[in-house]
Amino acid sequence: MFLKPLRTALAAATLLIVTPVMVSGGASAASAPDSFADLAERLLPSVVNISTSQAPEAPSDDGPQFRLPPDSPFQDLFPEFFDRERPQQRPSTSLGSGFIIDASGIIVTNNHVIADADEIRVTLSNDVELPAEIIGRDEKTDIAVLKVDPAGQSLKAVPIGDSSKTRIGDWVIAIGNPFGLGGTVTAGIVSARGRDIGQGRYDDFIQTDASINRGNSGGPMFNMDGEVIGINTAIFSPTGGSVGIGFAVPTSLAGKVIDQLIEFGRTRRGWIGVRIQPVTDDIAETLSLPLARGALVAAVTETGPAEGAGMKAGDVIIEFNGKDIEDPRGLVRIVGDTEVGADTPVTIWRNGEAVDLTIKVGELEEAERTGLLASTPSGDSPVERALGRVGLQLAPVTEGVIERFGLGSNVEGVVVTDVASGSPADDKGMQAGDIILEIDTESVATPGDVVDLMRKAEESNKRSVLVRYLRNGEPELIALPIR
Repeated sequence: MFLKPLRTALAAATLLIVTPVMVSGGASAASAPDSFADLAERLLPSVVNISTSQAPEAPSDDGPQFRLPPDSPFQDLFPEFFDRERPQQRPSTSLGSGFIIDASGIIVTNNHVIADADEIRVTLSNDVELPAEIIGRDEKTDIAVLKVDPAGQSLKAVPIGDSSKTRIGDWVIAIGNPFGLGGTVTAGIVSARGRDIGQGRYDDFIQTDASINRGNSGGPMFNMDGEVIGINTAIFSPTGGSVGIGFAVPTSLAGKVIDQLIEFGRTRRGWIGVRIQPVTDDIAETLSLPLARGALVAAVTETGPAEGAGMKAGDVIIEFNGKDIEDPRGLVRIVGDTEVGADTPVTIWRNGEAVDLTIKVGELEEAERTGLLASTPSGDSPVERALGRVGLQLAPVTEGVIERFGLGSNVEGVVVTDVASGSPADDKGMQAGDIILEIDTESVATPGDVVDLMRKAEESNKRSVLVRYLRNGEPELIALPIR
């Protein structure tokens, strides 16, 4: 993919994330207007240019270790060797966009626009330049909130709209600072919603074909009612310029982040303490789950909220706080938006039936600080990456697995739910439905146990592990390559 974060630098062009996408539903967005002029005229004063500078690092004192007497003639002949004064390094400067959400001077932009900045300056539509300070920033969603002192300027704020009402095909306009040119208006339609572009666990981008370029980062995407429904963040481009594929953080995701940054100076996301993975068709069949949906719990954090609620590895979360869970990404977003400390209803699938639990939601940032965080985002956890190298997808053995394979009630292990074609596990003849009992003669009960023992073998410079598993109730042994 040619995803380009787009941060424009004046001296040295530094790329970071930039672009737009969106429009709101309703009759007003159903057809193209005769002109965007009235809307653009109303919105342009609320969009600002953001410039940042970063002081250069002090030059290292790695020059010659000798001195010449003052006024030595050799100093004129060989200044490149003897001049102890280094050339003045200019601070790096970059440009981006932002928009005013409160007339007191509150401005929203992308985090990557102001990352590592020593100085931030905001230029209003009337060319007045104001210094800005950071109120809060969030790397996970690439959002930052700034504050300026209006200094007698009358600032015009724009309303935040509801991006969830946006429909594919709706008209949108983007206003920003492409290539440092100042207030520029472009128009297009919403090309797609819910895009995952690999930027992080909260990916839920709106895609647009409105022209977006370097310097648009942090700028607003408006619907035809003049409401912000997205923050321009990234483009897909083989050249670094607009090719008609841009992405914006929807306000349905950004709104709560912005509110928290203003109130607390940081985010406070919900967290329940589970490692999750997708439910495949094979896993659904194994667990007697009617549809392959929800989030499979691969592990539960000790002392975390999920453990306190009675959740176990092998459960499938199918509903959280009254909302259906289609996949792990959906669960991550819904949990993150849930109020910290709230007693929240959860429905899980266990032993072939739905079970209701109540979980007291914890705080993600606190879990990160204290080291309680159970895993990285689903689909990209250390367990999944390690198992992916040998070609295995695994799930804990549950009552449903025991019933399906006719195993004894005392069987423990891990079920193989999928084997990648051409992988080491495939070459050794492993199949979906095999039950892994032991790795190097040590019992396993979760996919994490398998990975831990594989890692232990790697650290001992072993090239393979001895896998003992059941197939059709009969034990088998293979040497599975891990290097």
